Amino acid sequence: MNELLEVLQREAIYLWYYLTIQIQQIFPYWLLGMVMGTGISVLGKEKLNRCFRRLDGKRLGLLGIVPACALGIASPLCMYGTIPIAASFARTGMREDWLAAFMTASILLNPQLMIYSAALGYQALAVRILSCFLCGAGAGLLVYFFFGRGGKKSEGSGKEGFFRFSSFGEPENRDTDPSLLLRLFKNFGRNVKATGSWFLLGIFLAAAFQRYVPAEAFASLFGKNEGFGVLMAATIGVPLYACGGGTIPLLQQWLSAGMSLGSAAAFMITGPATKTTNLGAVKIVLGMKHFLLYLTFIMAFAWGTGVMVNWAAG
Repeated sequence: MNELLEVLQREAIYLWYYLTIQIQQIFPYWLLGMVMGTGISVLGKEKLNRCFRRLDGKRLGLLGIVPACALGIASPLCMYGTIPIAASFARTGMREDWLAAFMTASILLNPQLMIYSAALGYQALAVRILSCFLCGAGAGLLVYFFFGRGGKKSEGSGKEGFFRFSSFGEPENRDTDPSLLLRLFKNFGRNVKATGSWFLLGIFLAAAFQRYVPAEAFASLFGKNEGFGVLMAATIGVPLYACGGGTIPLLQQWLSAGMSLGSAAAFMITGPATKTTNLGAVKIVLGMKHFLLYLTFIMAFAWGTGVMVNWAAG
């Protein structure tokens, strides 16, 4: 009995040490992401929406996919906030290729997650931003070329669109307190509530991984020149991804243990794109046929991105 207690005590000390290291490394990025996301949500959300609406008055054509992707990444909204916004854009006749680019980029990345990802190093951050932008652009191009959705679809035209927004109304505005300071404080509290528990879980899992998983075995599975390792990383992103903030500590440890940057890039694409809470909303908006095409595109793009990143890294 005494030996068991000694073992448990020793392991608790090790885990506490690794937890402390993880918190010191990750917490500043998580806190900064919360602050930045709160500021954009309260002070800049309406400006972002107005910017996207102004695109409709410009004759950008297919090039409108570029600012649509940028605005999608800059949007701090979750999937259930993004879709109603996109639905309101669609009701004004917004091009569906622009909507596809905006929604896909918004699913994959937001300002908070961008700040979190800086904890992985600037190379990984650059890969994440660029791959998410290209994924959004790719979605817009596919909708344009294969579904002929570059033109506007007016309400009541009887023409079936690529998206099905009929069940989504205008998003609820929760930042209505007359005091700006209170709006910022309440929004920050909601962000912490939504991500805090997942962040702590990610910290704990990263500490356990660092203590109990041999780095050599992990490196052999997700090493640099393994296309199979990239595919595995893309696949495990589906069940393991619950919250962006919670996966950053894990990714940090995986990269340190020998995971290739390409495998990490694949995980960072499939994770948010196939997160359970996101898939339900995407399925409603796309319908089964387009939903299956969406999953195929995400998995193929993630694998291709991972392979290209590993090739470029040499």
